[in-house]
Amino acid sequence: MRPRIAVIGSGPAGLTFARVLHRHGHPVTVLERDPARDARPAGGTLDLHEGLGQLALEKAGVMAQFQGLSRPEGQAMRILDTDGTVLRDWQPRPGDMANPEIDRGQLRDLLLGPLDVQWGRVVTEVVPESRDGVLVHFADGRQEVFDLVIGADGAWSRVRPAVSSATPQYTGVTLVETSLDDVDTRHPELARLVGDGSMAAYGVNRALVAQRNSGGHVKVYAQFRAPLDRHTNPDRHGDLNQRVGLGLDDVEAVRSSLLALFDGWAAPVLDLLRHGTAFVHRPLYALPVSHTWAHVSGVTLLGDAAHLMPPLGAGANLAMLEGAELAESIAAVGPGDLDEAVRAFEEQMWARAGRWANITTSGLERLVSPDPSEALALFDEVQPS
Repeated sequence: MRPRIAVIGSGPAGLTFARVLHRHGHPVTVLERDPARDARPAGGTLDLHEGLGQLALEKAGVMAQFQGLSRPEGQAMRILDTDGTVLRDWQPRPGDMANPEIDRGQLRDLLLGPLDVQWGRVVTEVVPESRDGVLVHFADGRQEVFDLVIGADGAWSRVRPAVSSATPQYTGVTLVETSLDDVDTRHPELARLVGDGSMAAYGVNRALVAQRNSGGHVKVYAQFRAPLDRHTNPDRHGDLNQRVGLGLDDVEAVRSSLLALFDGWAAPVLDLLRHGTAFVHRPLYALPVSHTWAHVSGVTLLGDAAHLMPPLGAGANLAMLEGAELAESIAAVGPGDLDEAVRAFEEQMWARAGRWANITTSGLERLVSPDPSEALALFDEVQPS
């Protein structure tokens, strides 16, 4: 008999795992707490890397569709000084597909494809080594048993406690997100400022970053070092009902506060905040760089549930490749070898994730730094000459 497998979470990690396993003809149950696929905004844009996210899409058999949706021009990156001077302006070469962008919503829909997701299934606890397998408890009081449960349920995973006592810790950096719609028509000067990809300006312990999404939508992120305040209470962030981010009702008060924080910066850069339509706090949390756990039969983790790290372009890519690799490992073995396949996968995941966690942790320190030249130096190291 085929093992009963459930993946908790319908983000990039969970859907890639399920899609690859489905491609190999293996049934998998996808459990998602959101009541529907469009219950909340899918989020901003992702750059999928060759050898990571793109390799995962190849394993899922959807690379051609991705190429039709992705935006290679989104690889463009412009760095400004706080006075508006353009310091760097990187443009992708023709045919460059190293890190094309795709909206999270488009990626989700691409991966969903034929998958049958059980929406509105809120997991409260996972208990390994029960009599018949791994016991999953739901908020509605129901229970189900599986042979393997995979936690792909993000930073505040309800699966993680089954294997690890680690909890995410605040990095000291907070993002406040806003957005601009129909930017090419309504704010053409800002459209030119951002360009086809991303624009960033770095000051002392703060930054403003704007990223173009599809359809004329631009996400703007004010980044700064600050203690957690009443809006970003860690107890509330530990509640999964708040995991999307905390809305700030007094939009104008938040706008004024941010403009004061970035006082003295060039007016065109500050216009990104002046024209923002709403604001959401997103304090950045991370798990320990070397997070691992003693293997627990029947339970494992993927993506942010396993190795939450600063959002510097690696997390979703790693999560997707992990999902694809774990699915292939499971598809290649018989039921009696399932546990050893998962154990071997974890060892491989930990080694790679640890390297990237070090890179992204040190990267965040340099990007939101007392010395803004550190941010420019970091981009010079990673951008093609």
